[in-house]
Amino acid sequence: MYFGIPRRPCFPPARPRRALRAVAAAVTLSTTLVIAGCGTGHGSAGDAKATASPAEGFPVSIDNCGVRTTYVKPPSRAVTIHQHPAELMLALGLKDRMVGTAFPDSAVLPELKKDFEAIPELARKEPSFETVLDAEPDFVYGGYGSAFAENEGRSRKAFADAGIDTYLNREYCGKKQVTMSDTYDEIRTVGSIFGIPGRADKLVTDLQGRIDKATAAVENDAEVPVFVYDSGDKTAFTAGGKGLGSELIRLAGGRNVFADLDDVFGDVSWEQVVDRKPEVIAIYDYAGSGSVRQKKEFLLSQPALADVPAVKNKRFVVLPLTATLVGIRSAYAVDGLARGLHPESFR
Repeated sequence: MYFGIPRRPCFPPARPRRALRAVAAAVTLSTTLVIAGCGTGHGSAGDAKATASPAEGFPVSIDNCGVRTTYVKPPSRAVTIHQHPAELMLALGLKDRMVGTAFPDSAVLPELKKDFEAIPELARKEPSFETVLDAEPDFVYGGYGSAFAENEGRSRKAFADAGIDTYLNREYCGKKQVTMSDTYDEIRTVGSIFGIPGRADKLVTDLQGRIDKATAAVENDAEVPVFVYDSGDKTAFTAGGKGLGSELIRLAGGRNVFADLDDVFGDVSWEQVVDRKPEVIAIYDYAGSGSVRQKKEFLLSQPALADVPAVKNKRFVVLPLTATLVGIRSAYAVDGLARGLHPESFR
């Protein structure tokens, strides 16, 4: 992947930073008045703005991970923290609403690369609260729970106090089982927030069609046992049965050999890996976990794994971690996995 020189797109007018500070001060003052006995209600930043004249199709109220926000108009200056929210917004044609991204962790989808590079990168990891404020957003969309880490000053309340609405990927709302339905619901919810439900429906239809085509190609093939290798040496950190990864493997004509692990991720012993005889190993690729080459070399160098069919036959498929999350990449992952598990069906 290469990065060109970013071009700053024409963004909607920004609110001065002093205005954000003023909103924060006003919210603090109103909270003080409530405590003093002037009222007992509590609302989000979106609720506070609900008195403005609504745009066509608005207001829209969204319940997200325990936070209810009412939008009287679509956000115009969005910041995304983590790559999969950025790609989802770009796939919905919302580049002109984006004023910053942060934490890229894999190569961007080729068709989104140019647009992605045109948006300012605020930080290589999660940006500080002040860095986000500097972009003067009215909306922050986080991909992982760490986007709104309270101990780092980026809590959703801190943003609300500054007059900024927030949304967290539904995968981090505490739901134990994540499926492709969550991906479709995520797309439609973001479409509602930005007032583009038609675009969201079209994107969902396109992704469903991509999955249907891949599953149809392998529907008569024998199921392939797959072990997901995320990381680890003393033990293996792998995908369990509660995450989206297991469903992607199933849709691609495979079976996660640790689907009985009652969690999204977990540690298993190498003895368990040997006992379950995976025929393919899916390697998750993301920044900070070691390169794919290093992971392959490790697996191939372990005498205890020498007789595992996937290791013996050097059958590996590589998945960017972003492709296994609630976002547009999951549909692409099914196609890539199906080709890796059943190459004969795609010749």
